[in-house]
Amino acid sequence: MLLSAGEAKNLGPSSGPNRLRDLCTFCTISLDQEEVYRTKVYEKSVSPFYGEDFYFEIPRPFQCLSFYVYAKSMFQIRDLPVGKVAIRKEDLYKYCGKENWFQLQPVDPHSEVQGKVHLEMKLNELITENGSICQQLVVQIIACQGLPLISGQNCDPYATVTLVGPARSDQKKTKVKKKTSDPHSLKRGNCFCLVFPRYLLQPKGNGTKSKPDDLGSLRLKVTYTEDNVLPSACYTALRNLMLKSPDVKPISASAAHVLGDICRESVGYEALLPVVRLLLHHNRLLLFLTSVAALELENTQFKANTIFRGNSLATRCIDDMMKIVGRSYLTVTLKPVLNEIFESNKTCEIDPVKLKEGDNVEVNKENLQGYVQKVFTSITQSSSSCPPLMCDVFRSLRQLASKHFPADPHVQYSAVSSFIFLRFFAVAVLSPHTFQLRSHHPDPEISRTLTLISKTIQSLGSWGSLSKNKLVLAQITTVQCGTLHPGSLTVRCVHMIFNREVHKRAQGRKRIGKKNFKKRWLRVTNQELSYHKQKGKEALCVIPVKNILSVEKLEESAFNRKNMFQVIQSEKPLYVQAGNCVETNSWIEVLSQVSRCNPGRLSTFHPSAYVGGSWLCCKEPNESTPGCKPCTATVLANIQLDIDCDRETERIFSFFSSNRSRLQKMEDACAGMSVYLGQQEECSAFTIQDPKETFRTIKELGEVLDDLQAHHDSKGALTDEPGTM
Repeated sequence: MLLSAGEAKNLGPSSGPNRLRDLCTFCTISLDQEEVYRTKVYEKSVSPFYGEDFYFEIPRPFQCLSFYVYAKSMFQIRDLPVGKVAIRKEDLYKYCGKENWFQLQPVDPHSEVQGKVHLEMKLNELITENGSICQQLVVQIIACQGLPLISGQNCDPYATVTLVGPARSDQKKTKVKKKTSDPHSLKRGNCFCLVFPRYLLQPKGNGTKSKPDDLGSLRLKVTYTEDNVLPSACYTALRNLMLKSPDVKPISASAAHVLGDICRESVGYEALLPVVRLLLHHNRLLLFLTSVAALELENTQFKANTIFRGNSLATRCIDDMMKIVGRSYLTVTLKPVLNEIFESNKTCEIDPVKLKEGDNVEVNKENLQGYVQKVFTSITQSSSSCPPLMCDVFRSLRQLASKHFPADPHVQYSAVSSFIFLRFFAVAVLSPHTFQLRSHHPDPEISRTLTLISKTIQSLGSWGSLSKNKLVLAQITTVQCGTLHPGSLTVRCVHMIFNREVHKRAQGRKRIGKKNFKKRWLRVTNQELSYHKQKGKEALCVIPVKNILSVEKLEESAFNRKNMFQVIQSEKPLYVQAGNCVETNSWIEVLSQVSRCNPGRLSTFHPSAYVGGSWLCCKEPNESTPGCKPCTATVLANIQLDIDCDRETERIFSFFSSNRSRLQKMEDACAGMSVYLGQQEECSAFTIQDPKETFRTIKELGEVLDDLQAHHDSKGALTDEPGTM
């Protein structure tokens, strides 16, 4: 899903003392009632311009996508909800890909409703003892589905049924179902003739309220894609054609390169992401990246110190690769320094025009130099954490650049620095929230500090502006990132990497119970994992990173709680519930990264808990029994296992299908070049080195796409529209 939060207008009530002219505002994004992202805070404006994009894979089923606008004041303990925009999943297609203004709706407990209910009802006629006939309404609530989570946890739901009549009103209440968002009745009871469908739950008293005050509006652009994935066998031909791409000579005639060419005008190079993920899963990515990088160097008209600076097919593919495999690398490398910057909050402004009253430019300059030095040192000492695939790609770039520019001894470093500094570290420093290095946006002053640090890091990729000393440091960095593998260096410094408030399960308790889970402050450094009663307090327990054998997700059924993971060690596993699904994935990535080289890591694990004398997952009675499910052994293996190749191939098919006219134009261009033996004007929009080979690939693609479209047409799609109640 791609979301663009554009701007808001006229926030707050249209009149009265609650006007928000003097308050800061921000916007959050929620799946149902679970917040997953938020914008930065904008100061004292009733019409703030957010201008932020969020792209994320939706990790679970959902019913409603919501945007909440909050006002923030230094005098308020809690943020004040201004209003919300809620879009049901089935309505997202109406707004897909288009900017729309949405009127903000009020936020109150009765409006925070979601889920479905399945009912059975029957109206009976009964004969009483005196012979009169009366009517009896029998209502049975079979099940509810998708009820809201409260702070990321299942609620304790129950239902009431109220019958309102002219003479009397009756109300009945069901039993409470503990810790579930999908409660079912214990008994079905009688089978009734009249069965009603699943109804969408609506706010209590819906339709009876007066029109709310105008709370303002929010401009949004939502691009939501729901893939209709067919059985795996249907994708065999297209998948094999894409996987063959790295072997095609020239690379411009490959199916993967053709896709990038025909989609460049419509969606830029967004179509390349599923290609990169598919090739990554099958260990075919390195050869493809090397080939497209070599092609760009052959066609480059630039000087050696400006290579790989534009937005090309090669640079976009390598960018996507770094974002996929380098996220944990950023966490280990940058997060400790970023945490210090956020928490110490030293002023670093050096522009005389922007200095505040009382600021000292020399002190600020020292603060900035100190931060930059820590960031740069962390980068230059990070070769042990650099993912092997990134090392291999950078090594190939150095070799290609040296071969193409043999007279320039520094080009092998600028080829790597274009990516590692300009397109990776500098971007992550500037926007740490987009890489999950921080949960939220920084305040304006810290944001300015990050901007200054990022610009300095970018200068390391601008070779013309570097002094001799800086050039030596930059060469050291690119040599490390381009040649060394994880495990070659040992990091001795203790760096705090990640910390959050979580719910930790107490050991040795029964499976269900309110006191089993307690709030704790969980903290991980590059050397130890610890939990504390509160932030800043002494550790209640410390687990050395070297003792971690695996970090895996925990099934919800283990304790009837969502967003849980387990840290497996020689002692009992540590069971932890994170705040939301995004944080869960972040914890698993971070802990897997810092413990990836530990000896004795497990190959299998139990996805559920050992309670009541047996493992809930496999029912084995022996607690020491080896796991029943393969572990995600390394970060790269974890990434590869998470890639759904059928889904990625379906996305590739969708991009090809929506650009069939461009594919036809490219085919015509190949035919024209073959006939007229030269480059024609209509061919300039495409990269065609070998028209015959490219024509052969396009013809094969056409046959494969037609066959896959026939599979889609034969399957069709049935929808089950719920009623409303």
